[in-house]
Amino acid sequence: MSSRTSARWSLIALAAASASVVGPIRAEVVGIEIVRRVDILGGRSFGAAGPYQLLEGRIRFALDPANPANASIVDLAAAPRNAKGQVEAWADFAVLRPIRAGNDGVVLFEVSNRGLKYLANILDFGTMSAHPSTKEDFGDAMLLRLGLTIVWVGWQHDVPADPDRLGLHAPIAVDPDGAPLTGLVRADWVVPRAVRSLPLAHGAHVAYPALDPNGADNTLTVRSGRYAPRQIVPRAQWRFAREGDGGVIDDPRWIYREPGFEAGQIVELVYRSGEPKVAGIGLAAIRDAMSYAKYDATSPFAAKHAIGFGISQTGRLLRHFLYQGFNSDERGRQVFDGLLIHVAGGGRGSFNHRFAQPSRDAHRYDAFFYPTDLFPFTSATQTDPVTGRTDGLYAHLDPTHLPRVFQVNTGYEYWGRAASAIHTSSDGSRDVEPPPNERIYHLAGGQHVPGPMPPPESTRHPESRAYRGQPLDYRLPLRALFANLVDWVQKGIAPPPSAYPRIDRGDLVTIDRLRLPPIPDLGRPTVVHQADRLDFGVRWSEGIIDQEPPTLGPPFPALVPQVDSLGNETGGVRTVELEAPLASYLPWNLRKGLPGDTTELTRILGTYLALPRTEAARLADRDPRPSVASLYRDRGDYLARARQAATALVARRMLLPGDVERALSRAAAHWDRIAKR
Repeated sequence: MSSRTSARWSLIALAAASASVVGPIRAEVVGIEIVRRVDILGGRSFGAAGPYQLLEGRIRFALDPANPANASIVDLAAAPRNAKGQVEAWADFAVLRPIRAGNDGVVLFEVSNRGLKYLANILDFGTMSAHPSTKEDFGDAMLLRLGLTIVWVGWQHDVPADPDRLGLHAPIAVDPDGAPLTGLVRADWVVPRAVRSLPLAHGAHVAYPALDPNGADNTLTVRSGRYAPRQIVPRAQWRFAREGDGGVIDDPRWIYREPGFEAGQIVELVYRSGEPKVAGIGLAAIRDAMSYAKYDATSPFAAKHAIGFGISQTGRLLRHFLYQGFNSDERGRQVFDGLLIHVAGGGRGSFNHRFAQPSRDAHRYDAFFYPTDLFPFTSATQTDPVTGRTDGLYAHLDPTHLPRVFQVNTGYEYWGRAASAIHTSSDGSRDVEPPPNERIYHLAGGQHVPGPMPPPESTRHPESRAYRGQPLDYRLPLRALFANLVDWVQKGIAPPPSAYPRIDRGDLVTIDRLRLPPIPDLGRPTVVHQADRLDFGVRWSEGIIDQEPPTLGPPFPALVPQVDSLGNETGGVRTVELEAPLASYLPWNLRKGLPGDTTELTRILGTYLALPRTEAARLADRDPRPSVASLYRDRGDYLARARQAATALVARRMLLPGDVERALSRAAAHWDRIAKR
């Protein structure tokens, strides 16, 4: 907020609990303040929705620790209270709303990934502007043409102090006697290049500082692989400091080692910190903002229906939201009517425990052993055969408040985010059906976030035709899925059936059964990310970590989608790129050419490898895949095949009719690039 806090705030809404309410105080959103109000594109009309307006400001919350709806918020009872016994917090917010809208429409809540706005880019082909104002920011404005009210509210307590990010101002928990709380915190790094200093923060977020730089709990280790033995770095060889213009500067949010840290090493620090934020208020902020939209006619973003959208980190947050029962508000009313949970895999996250670091995630070779991939994974209740624990994603949710849910993943999440766990048994032996309120969709072949086309030459693997990162653009089917979800929530129109790889069909397999074509310069993955059973100590059920790093139990099985003769995934939703192929779109990427273990998987990225253009090129490269010349007579033949694929996707409601030409234009550009090689 830094550049906006000096602005004049104007109060436009205030909702407080009625004095006539009997029992626990029920005060959720207690104030909305607007600092900026802008007519979008000078008042341009977006179809039947008319003109839009952008509002930015603050939203204020007050939570009752005695209310059962707040019982799962870790340390809420240890937070300071106001004169009414409530715990207060505030967050940044932004709203795009139709100026002429009533309160009978749909509010779309994008849960901001690390304080940013991804929605226009991922669904409208626009930009990720923090303050959208230009035509380019809104792309084709599909969301606005649908008449949606779009809301963002800060929920994450540790986002950087940046006017372009939405954050949450959460209180600090203290002991009942007023003494500071302390606890163990962990940070880790896969060192990309030789350095002497490393920040404790993950992704430039605000790190918990070391409480006592010389404390006995501060332990630094290095290791060579995910499960390799840790080697303790002698305490005399490192300190809490960083390199600065004037030399080495003491800093409790950095570590410094004079000999340096080697490229490729996994470095891990465990240290004691203090003054934990009540991170779980972020979940309540989402709940209460949407409840305010649905049930208070004075809300500036009032609507009849509420849909939540989360991508990656915030997709995991929405799974956590469901698991901890937050879809019921303080008055016992349903919050979200629909959720689109995108590229979350099997994860939840560090969203509601003492010293939570919400930015920390989990991949095969990055951000290790945080409380992200934790049982339960399926919406249906299961029993873990190792621990004997019985649980499910919906087990703690009021069954009358189940939203309509789309869980959408790409191929990467099966390789790097344990996605198979959301629809298989805990022992990996059988399929588990999603409940009637849920659909599961697999966007075959995609990496975590689509890369550019063409792939930059700088991303080519060493001594290979393959590229690190790949451009399969799954945004087209994702747009169609979103439109289907809106229709399901608003009109009751049932969406397409789930489409994902299954054990019983043979298109979900263990890694050793993957029928990957033996392409000489590609390499074959030998590992896949598995969710480890993690023991954080005896108080973990209370949201308190006593064991860092956690003790590891046996991992849960992880299965991957089967592939065709090109290496492209067969199950799920296959886009035009896979149905009219010119390349292999692999959702995994080996760390070839990177420091450290080159047999491990690169974070987030897939691999792109074009088909050989001619039979002569195929034979010269000893490539087992078919050549482009053997698949298509010419450009016209290829584009006819691409159109056929697009038409089939429209029939399945996996592509919007208005997006057919966009898909074909992209296909034509890909053909032209291959032809010019």
